[in-house]
Amino acid sequence: MEYCFDEVLDRRGTNCIKWDYTEDIFGKKDILPLWVADMDFPVPPAVQKALKERAEHPIYGYSGFPISFFEAFANWMKKRHGWQVDRDWVIPTPGVVPAIALTINSFTKEGDKIVIQPPVYPPFFSVVKNNHRELVYNPLLETEEGYKMDFDNLEKKLDERTKMLVFCNPHNPVGRVWKEEELKELVRICSANDILIVSDEIWSDIVFAGNEHRPIAEVAGDYSSKIITCMATSKTFNLAGLKTSATVISHPELREKFCETMNRLGLGKINVMGTTSFTAAYNHGQEWLEDLLEYLEENVKFLLGFLKKRMPKVRAKYPEGTFVVWLDFNEYGFSDEELQEKTVQGARVGLNPGYSFGEQGKGFLRINIGCPRPILEEAMERLAREFE
Repeated sequence: MEYCFDEVLDRRGTNCIKWDYTEDIFGKKDILPLWVADMDFPVPPAVQKALKERAEHPIYGYSGFPISFFEAFANWMKKRHGWQVDRDWVIPTPGVVPAIALTINSFTKEGDKIVIQPPVYPPFFSVVKNNHRELVYNPLLETEEGYKMDFDNLEKKLDERTKMLVFCNPHNPVGRVWKEEELKELVRICSANDILIVSDEIWSDIVFAGNEHRPIAEVAGDYSSKIITCMATSKTFNLAGLKTSATVISHPELREKFCETMNRLGLGKINVMGTTSFTAAYNHGQEWLEDLLEYLEENVKFLLGFLKKRMPKVRAKYPEGTFVVWLDFNEYGFSDEELQEKTVQGARVGLNPGYSFGEQGKGFLRINIGCPRPILEEAMERLAREFE
C-alpha cells in the first residue's frame, strides 16, 4: 500500500464540524466523534498540490468552469463505472443536497408527493418537507440477507400526485450497493408511473470487493432521460468542505429548466478551490482511492470482529459500500434516549442516532469507520466498556 492512513491528525482548531463542535452537537467536549460522514484522512497528494499551486496566485476572483472540469468527470465515469456521459449533460452544483433541492423546485410543485426509502440520509426528509412537498415512505425491507427495496409496496403507494423518487445508491446508512436487476425493477415501476428519479450517487466510488456500483441512469435504457444523477468528490476524496458536485441531466428540456432554477436562485457559481480540487481528484486520485478502499475494508473487518467478540448483542451486516456501518442495538432493549445516554454520556462516543434516519432506525446507531484504526479501536473499547 503506497498511502498510509494510520496517522492520527489533529483536526481541532480547523473549524471542523466533526471535532470542533462536539459540545454544540452532543453537549460534551470530550467526545470521540464517529458520526458525520467525512473522513479523518488527508486528501490525495495530487489534490493538495493542485490547491497549493492555485493558492499561490494571490487573486481569487470570479471563476468559470474550464473544459478540464467536465472532461475529468466524464473520464472518471467512463473508466470507473462504464457510464458514457456527454460533457453537455454535466451541470456544476454546490453540493448534492442543494442539487436535490433544485430538482424539487424545478420539477414539482407544492403539495406534490415525493417518495423516499427509509432508513435513509436525514436531509432526504428535510429537503422535501422544507420545500412544502409531501413525503411518501417506502421503507426498505430488513431481511436475513440484508436490506431490500419493497417494490410491491412502492407500486401501491404511487398515485397521480406522486412526481418524484429520491433514490440513494449506494445506500446510506445500510450500505447496500444496489444490483442491476434491482435498479431495472425500480426503473420499470417509475417508468410505468412517469416518476422522475433523482439519484444521489455521492457514495458511488466507496464500494467494497465483490460489489459494483451501477449508475441507475446507465442501466435505465430509454428511461435514462427521466433520471437526474447527483455525484461529487466529497465522499470519495474527503472534499466535502469545498462544496462542489456534478448533476447529470441528459434530457435537454429538463436540463434547461434545472439551470433556470439554479440561476434564479443565484447558485450558478462554485468557488475556485472547489473546481480545482474536483478536477485534480478525478484526474489523479485513482491509486489513492484503491489504497483507501483497502484500508476501509480492513476497518470494517476489525469492527465486525470486535462486535462478535466483545459486543455480540449488536447486529451489523457487512456493508457492500460506504464508510458508515449500521449498528442494531435493539437486543439491549434500551429506548433511543437511553441509547444516546449510554453512548454519549457513558462511553463518550458520538454516533448518529438511528431514529434520525426514520422510524425504521429506532434502536440503531450509525458509525463512521473512515478514520485511522487507532481512533476506531479507542471508540470501540469505550463502547464495549459501557455496554458490557
